[in-house]
Parts: sequence; structure tokens; C-alpha cells
Amino acid sequence: MAQMTGTFTFSRPLHELTASEVGPLLRQGRLSVEEYACALIARVEDREPHIRAWAFFDPNSILASARKLDGLPPNQRGPLHGLAVGLKDIIDTEDMPTEHNCPIYRDKVPASDAPLVTMLRSAGALIFGKTSTTQLGCSSHGPPTNNPHNDQRTPGGSSTGSAAAVADMHVPLAIGAQTAGSVIRPASYCGVVGLKPTWNAVSREGVRIYSITLDTVGFFARSVDDIALLADIYGLHDDTQPPCGELGLSTARFALVRSPVWHLAEPATVAALEAASAALEAAGAHIELLEVSELDPVPQWHTTVMTAEARTSLLADYGAHQHNLDDFVRSQCQAGQHISRSAYLAAYDGIAAARPTIDALLEKYTAIITPSSTGEAPLLDGMRSTGSPAFNAIWSALRVPVVNLPGLTGPNGMPVGISLVAPRYHDQHLLKVARSVACVLKPRRG
Repeated sequence: MAQMTGTFTFSRPLHELTASEVGPLLRQGRLSVEEYACALIARVEDREPHIRAWAFFDPNSILASARKLDGLPPNQRGPLHGLAVGLKDIIDTEDMPTEHNCPIYRDKVPASDAPLVTMLRSAGALIFGKTSTTQLGCSSHGPPTNNPHNDQRTPGGSSTGSAAAVADMHVPLAIGAQTAGSVIRPASYCGVVGLKPTWNAVSREGVRIYSITLDTVGFFARSVDDIALLADIYGLHDDTQPPCGELGLSTARFALVRSPVWHLAEPATVAALEAASAALEAAGAHIELLEVSELDPVPQWHTTVMTAEARTSLLADYGAHQHNLDDFVRSQCQAGQHISRSAYLAAYDGIAAARPTIDALLEKYTAIITPSSTGEAPLLDGMRSTGSPAFNAIWSALRVPVVNLPGLTGPNGMPVGISLVAPRYHDQHLLKVARSVACVLKPRRG
């Protein structure tokens, strides 16, 4: 359905436009930020009772911010001028509560923005609100957010609302964070593009800590070009050009890595990898099935490091407010007590030694293809489980950039993504590859 503004008619409703489509109109003043914000607010008000993606949403403050942005002269409009961004509710904001989905932090408003929020505002972004998260960003029990494709299924977690809000077209962009699979998995379940950049490429100051050596800020959008907008704002760049040079799928060489947890792959994921490989081969790419024995111990190492470091980050809240924490969060803190220092060091050092080895292997390929999730988004259970991060934890431990690409569906009609992985600090290269791969991943059923 077309939508008219004061002077233009758009082929699609404003809320359906990607950031790359609507951004130039906002910067050029052909569309006011207020008008755009009104369209998005209407979408949220219509859909939020079904999706429940937002932990904090205030239309009046959104419109006030939109008017301020409209008042800027053209030469002061940033690259994200007027683009709406949702923030996972573990990220500090000086003008909105940051509650971490936890009673301990109810109505708590931080004294200042996290630096990543400061950078968004400086680029002209319209901070649209705080998106829902699992408790303290670490529980496997989801908030009351539903998958936009089927409200009987989880949208994933812990960046639950960020994925759902983008998928349901409340906002074109959202920020999340991943320790195991909290960006890539919900992106797969909700059918959107998700990027987990190289670890520490984006400042984590002012973001709730789960595991100090694993936590990574990530992005959600509905196109690779939109993800690239955020990558540019945060200064993600590659020092060197990969050997493949200018990417063309006819000369691309991909490694298909099933990983040590392949036994957990459901038929939907098996079919998605087969469909993606077939589409790439039809485009001329070379696909090589690769077994990587060096990955075998990484899942257990990741669990050991994450659990040990979770105890450190959770200990204060556990000691003072244990009764306000859900069962999973309490169990994380308790489990951390049983991990010896020697086991933690062995896991930490094992992962550190594996990273350059895996980087060197990845540099031989245009990218690797691997599962984004065990399968379609699971049906919601009594605890609202957010699904398994098994296929993501390996890459989180290795700190490499990963992008989820949608376009494939499982037997129940739910999205099933695939992941592309590149060596550390090859984020821009990975996005270039992702653009080409996205073009051949036409929607198909697994």
C-alpha cells in the first residue's frame, strides 16, 4: 500500500522502508523526522500489544526529539539523521530508564549515556526507546516478547526486543549484545540481518557486563546496507584487503563448517545450509566442506569462561538481592562457584591459543558458512526459553565477526538464517561478502 506524506507518495508505508531507503529523504528534508516518527509510533501502537518488544517507549519524548532534529540546518545533519534506533535495555541512557528486566533496577535512570549511545546521538539518530531483554541480559528465560512471524514461538534472546522490533518494522535499526548467541540467534529466529562484530570493536562502557572477555555489542537491521551504516558510525574498518580482492561470487571460495555441535542441527538447519550452498554454487562460488578439529574443545571452554565470569559480574546482585533474581540467573552465579581457577585459566588460555590458528584458517577463504541456530524458533514453553546458542558460542569465544543472513525458511514457515564468519578485524570484508550472498538467498522453504 502506498503512503502519502505532505509532498511525496511512497510505494510502501514509511515503517517498511529500510534505513538506507529513508535516510537520504530525512537528511535532504524531503521527509520530516516528525512525520517519519509518527508513522513508526503508529506501527508500534498497532503491533506492540501482540509483540511486546519494548521495555520503555514514550511517544511524547520521541516526538520532542524528532522536532529538535527537524530544526537542524542541513549542514548539521549527521549520517543517521532521523533514523530510529532501538536500544537493548542493558545499555545506559541518561533520559530513559535502564532496568535490565530486573526488579533491582526498576525506574533507574543512569547519570549518563553509554558511549555507544553518545555516538548514535552525535550521528543524528533518533533514540526510539529501550527494547526488551532477558533478566540482566544473561537469563535463558525470555521476557514476554513474541516472535513477529508466530506469536507462539520465541524471538530468541537475550537481545529479544531488538530483533523483534526490527523484524516487525517498529524501527529499522537496533542495538543488542552477545555473550554466547544473543545477537545471531534472535536474528535467525526473527528473519533479520544481525552482525556480531569483532570483540571490542564497539565500546562496551555503559553496557551491562555478563562476561568481561566475551560480551560483544551487535546490530540488527533488515538489510546489509543498513548494518553497514552502523558499522561506519562505530569506525569498524579493516587494515588490509583480503587476498580475494574485489568480491565476485564466481571467484569466491567458501568453507562449509558444521562445527562440533552439528549433532544438534535440526532438519530445518540442515536444509538451510544445503539450500544456501546450492544457491552459491549456482552463482559460481566454490564450496568446500571443512572439518576443523581445533574447534572441538571450544564449546566447553566457552561455557567455563562464561560461567566463571558471570559469577564475578552477578555476585553483588546475588549477594544483596538474590530473591529478585530468576532461577537461571541464580544458577549461573552458583555454578560459577564450582569452577576452579585452574579450569578457568585452562579454558581462557586454550581459547586464546586457538584464535590466531582459526584466523589463519579463515583467511584462506572468502568466508565460512555455518549455522546460525539449531533450527526454527522453538515454541514457547512455560519458562519462555529463548532457544539454544550452541552454534554461536564458538564464534563468540573466538571473537571473530559473524553476520546472520535471512532469506530461508523451515518446514513451519519460520525463518532460518545462515551465518558467515571471517577472521578478526575483517568486519568490512564480511559485510561485502554478505551483500553478495544476500542477493542469492532468495526466500525458499527448507
